[in-house]
Amino acid sequence: MTPPLPFTGPWLLAPMEGVTEACFRDAVLSRHAPEGLGGAFTEFVRVRERAIPVESLAERLGPRRFPQPVGLQLMGSDPGPLAASVDAAIRAGAPLVDLNFGCPSPKHFGACAGSALLAWPERVEALVRACVTAADGRVPVTAKIRSGVEDDRRLEELARAAEAGGASMLTVHCRTRDEGYRDCADWGRIARAVAAVRIPVCGNGSIRRHGDLARMRSETGCAWAMVGRAALSNPWIFSDVAAGPADGARFLLDYAALMQERSGFGAVRTLFRLRQLLGCMASGGVLARAGEPPAEADRRRKLQAEDLAPVLAWLEERACAPVAAAQPV
Repeated sequence: MTPPLPFTGPWLLAPMEGVTEACFRDAVLSRHAPEGLGGAFTEFVRVRERAIPVESLAERLGPRRFPQPVGLQLMGSDPGPLAASVDAAIRAGAPLVDLNFGCPSPKHFGACAGSALLAWPERVEALVRACVTAADGRVPVTAKIRSGVEDDRRLEELARAAEAGGASMLTVHCRTRDEGYRDCADWGRIARAVAAVRIPVCGNGSIRRHGDLARMRSETGCAWAMVGRAALSNPWIFSDVAAGPADGARFLLDYAALMQERSGFGAVRTLFRLRQLLGCMASGGVLARAGEPPAEADRRRKLQAEDLAPVLAWLEERACAPVAAAQPV
């Protein structure tokens, strides 16, 4: 019998390519009680002709430092290597395995992976079934979809296909593949999926502030609400906390320290990730609340920095700044 889903709370951190590696996940998880932020996911691991080695998947998972589970997400279109990778993921310590049927990237879409498979619900069902069989009741297997490719006419069919294949949970991103990340997310699509299946549904898409999490669950009936890009601009979105610029700077310093502690992160890669998050936090996020033009000009210079040391020094200065008045979240 498949064990229950291991999430500790109703909010989940979405899998995001190039973002949700172990250091970022730990920096976010450390700031939230498990009763709120109940779990996270790795970046997707692309499975092609061969199964992914156990060692590689263990590295993606990283050490478990917090109570919340971290699901390992796989993306592939060949049931043989994908199922074998599920077995490897379990042996690597994954508490659940998620299957990616939602990635809109042209590169993977053109290779008939990710959201390309939404055109064939029967293939979605077959892939889920192969992976559930490989898991053999050891961990739950879940699936993440978009609402369709060009339109959402087959949404219910896709949801039922994942359920028929044996998925323990279905995450529905309420945009189609063609809608990309445009501001057109329709939470009604999540409600449609909830009505179509008996397995629990996780909603994803257009959550911008903490209050949206409970509102999505209330309006759609989904069991969990998942946050992606909004967690980059405000890592405190999972809690009712009014974080400001000093908090954002401390988060980035902690993130940098985690990257420098672990092998594989040199100064160049650490700087790239800091600049990436600095841009997100300053574009309507916690660092955007500074408000004063000199600080904004200085931040823009740091986004162009080519050396890590001055960026860390600037963040140290910001982290020691007086705490501003609380802002609504």
